[in-house]
Amino acid sequence: MAKRQWTISLILMVVSIFFVALNMRPAVTGIGPLFNVLMTSLHVSSTSISLLTSIPVFCMGLFASLAVPLQRKIGTKSAIALLLVILILANGLRFLQESYLLLVMTSFAAGLAIAIMGPILNAYIKNKFPQRFTTVVGIYSFGIGVGATLSAALSVTFYQSFGNSWTVALGIWALLAVVALVIWLWAIPAQSNEQLQRITTIEHARNPWTSGRAWAILLYFGLQTSLFFSMMAWLTPLLQDKGMSLETASVMLTFMSIVQMLGNIAVPLLMEKWQSRTVWLLALGFVGLIGFTLLWLMSGAYLWLAVLLIGIVLSGLFPIGLLLPLDEAKNDLEANSWSSMVLSGGFMLSAIIPMIIGVCYDRTGNHTWTYIIFLGLMVGIIATTGLLRKNR
Repeated sequence: MAKRQWTISLILMVVSIFFVALNMRPAVTGIGPLFNVLMTSLHVSSTSISLLTSIPVFCMGLFASLAVPLQRKIGTKSAIALLLVILILANGLRFLQESYLLLVMTSFAAGLAIAIMGPILNAYIKNKFPQRFTTVVGIYSFGIGVGATLSAALSVTFYQSFGNSWTVALGIWALLAVVALVIWLWAIPAQSNEQLQRITTIEHARNPWTSGRAWAILLYFGLQTSLFFSMMAWLTPLLQDKGMSLETASVMLTFMSIVQMLGNIAVPLLMEKWQSRTVWLLALGFVGLIGFTLLWLMSGAYLWLAVLLIGIVLSGLFPIGLLLPLDEAKNDLEANSWSSMVLSGGFMLSAIIPMIIGVCYDRTGNHTWTYIIFLGLMVGIIATTGLLRKNR
């Protein structure tokens, strides 16, 4: 009986992690499908709209280091609940008015919540699922992918369904966070708050900031996250620049997100059988070079192939980025500290790229530099693979 209850408990934990993960992207990725709509409505430049992606991503890096002290202070259950409340407010406030300043403020708040949430969940997964953390990380990253897919698929639909109101299209994601909060509070046992406080008093953790291996992982995570957020922000305007309508471009963004979503769960499962991170990264890197080259130079049906390949690449790069610091962690506290460092530096690095793309487009009036930047990121990821291998 005890075994059955424990099994049910684990399943409920995984379900709650999945629903929390659903909320870790829509506040950011919901901007991309409405990029040109927001630019026209608010009378601002491409650079200004790019900031709505860069600000929360930068915050994800800036505040990730707060995960350890917050988790130690109030425990996992209370910390995640508090962060979900912040996400509810950040999304919900967007209902109020069409204001660029309000979007900036809510983007900041969303980035703060997501920043702290990531390392806490990573450490929680490492602690609760030490033998199967690859699978659970896959489910976690799958949830993030589903959230990104939903925002890509439904933002334009909500916009059109509610009288071309982008405030509703962006604010409605608060409801998803409410659902996650209810499930989390119901499914996670209260002792999650007590166990971490006991563990942190007896465990010793290596300092990741003095580890060359940790810095290599950080660099990789920053490059792959730059790729993801830049694609979510810029794919729709890129395709519109090639002559596609908003609806068609939105469908292609949704298609890429669905491919990525499915890969987020498939790749970690496959990695349990074929475990070499280096082989996976090299393969994904070269597929990415092909995909972005097609996106740049081709048109028509070839664009669907390009988006398919890019979706596959993004689907594999992110869960590997989550797994790398967990591979190195020797205990729960170390999983938190290493993840905090990698996510902190990686997200701060990746916040720069969407804004650079916006500046380049405003200055040149075309997307040549956008494609060059994407290809450069793929080359950087391939090069980083060599660093990771040397540091093993």
